[in-house]
Amino acid sequence: MKQIEILDCTLRDGGRIIDCKYPDETIIGLGKYLKRAGVDIIELGFLRDSVVFSGNSTFFSSISDANTYIEKICKDEQIQSEKYVVFVDFGLYDMNRLDYAAEDGVSGIRFGFTKTDYKKHKDEVIRAMQIIKEKNYDLYLQTVNSNGYTTIELLELIDLANVISPKSFGIVDTYGAMYLDDLDYMWSVVNRNLDRHIAVDFHSHNNMQMSFALTQRIIQLASNERKLLVDATLNGMGKCAGNLNTELIVDYLVRKKDCDYDTDVILDAIDRYLYPIKAQSDWGYSIPAFMAGIYKAHPNNVIYLVKKYRLNNRDIKYILSGIEETKRQRYDYDNIQRVYKEYSSCKVNDNEVIKKLIDKISGKEILVIASGRTIVDYAEKITEYIEREKPLVISVNFIPERIKCDYYFYANTIHWEKVSKWVDRSKCIVSSNVHTDIENVNLCDYSRLIIEDSPLFDNSTMMLLNLLNILLPSQISLAGFDGLNERKDNYVEGTSPNIIDDSDYQEFNREITELLRRYKNKTQGKFLVSMLTPSRYNVGEE
Repeated sequence: MKQIEILDCTLRDGGRIIDCKYPDETIIGLGKYLKRAGVDIIELGFLRDSVVFSGNSTFFSSISDANTYIEKICKDEQIQSEKYVVFVDFGLYDMNRLDYAAEDGVSGIRFGFTKTDYKKHKDEVIRAMQIIKEKNYDLYLQTVNSNGYTTIELLELIDLANVISPKSFGIVDTYGAMYLDDLDYMWSVVNRNLDRHIAVDFHSHNNMQMSFALTQRIIQLASNERKLLVDATLNGMGKCAGNLNTELIVDYLVRKKDCDYDTDVILDAIDRYLYPIKAQSDWGYSIPAFMAGIYKAHPNNVIYLVKKYRLNNRDIKYILSGIEETKRQRYDYDNIQRVYKEYSSCKVNDNEVIKKLIDKISGKEILVIASGRTIVDYAEKITEYIEREKPLVISVNFIPERIKCDYYFYANTIHWEKVSKWVDRSKCIVSSNVHTDIENVNLCDYSRLIIEDSPLFDNSTMMLLNLLNILLPSQISLAGFDGLNERKDNYVEGTSPNIIDDSDYQEFNREITELLRRYKNKTQGKFLVSMLTPSRYNVGEE
């Protein structure tokens, strides 16, 4: 009996980074390459109730959806020795809908559940596993975030596994948080108490670049002790930091354990199918991924904080550490936005600052300088306007190279920290969501500047406009408030604000246009708001 088997989950866990939207050609092609390379188990994707399957995806609504790919993968290939499995998350698929296993189709189901699932729905979890076996599938039991269980809780799960008798029992490093000693302890508990005929399945994530080292360690621990399954993805493909690389573990097993895999075929598969995906979707080690590992946080929470708010690492650390552990292990958009607002609010009494700014700004013409490319393209027009109208000039989150400003407005910590050591602080208006190095600035209360009901509630330019609504200028002109296009050169060098996916730029433009429309309606009769340079946000202007 083979003691170590590779379970490639590129099409399932790797696919989460692209919402499992693989073209049919890629699904079939990857399957064929993995088959030719000698990979033992190929995981095809997820079973989900919510799916209406129409191809070009590894989210399936039924086993028969997955079986259509197996038929095409195996067509014209040599005799089949590999196995095919799919993954079911507890609560996301009704097991009563499960078809009986077909002889040449999916042979196993990997069933994952969290500690909360098990505590609240123990009987349902057990019944789901029983149905999988009753319908003639191999059951692969996956304990999500295995190192989040106490020893007593883990022993209870092992006792359950000994009764149900799955094909394997998963040690799952969901948040990429394990060190070698954590794995040693987990292995000692599982190996000592799990029935010998049940394999151990190790699934790791690479948040702290430990996946390959941990896998080598568990292979050493399992030697002559127990059958071991090792999960991996091609090129380490996966959300955030990604997974163990199939090519690394295959090469290791060929070189060190005399296993019969074809590394060259694996590399060919990466060249043909993974590099084009990698060019469009980023995964791998990063500081945010590292922090997700430290705090055992769902990677989407970190991705959201980085992309949406462009926070520095220290802010992310404090926000994650302030979320209850069970909550940060789930991705909840509303919760992470609420926590961010609480962290950022830092309510301050800014009455004296507002009075001082009213004295300086009330009744004056204002030119707001945002960081769009048009401040370079239309530099001459801006200069002529300043010389002719002599407005008070306020920049947003940066210091323009050739434009003298009367004030600098900062609502972003990263950009503030670039200038805070040397800028004239008497000219700085800083929102209270900026926490560091804010002595002697004009500090304004964050909560009065944001737009509560908008997904872009803390857009810095809109926050400044909200402040100006309080300060009552005679007129506001905007330069460099351009809007986004699909290119990467939307901003002057070094001033890029929140990171926006290419796919999101149109929605971003629509939302800011709507916010600006509402702002103009609200301030109508108080002062005029107009664009000095071209903008995709134009409202009511020819």
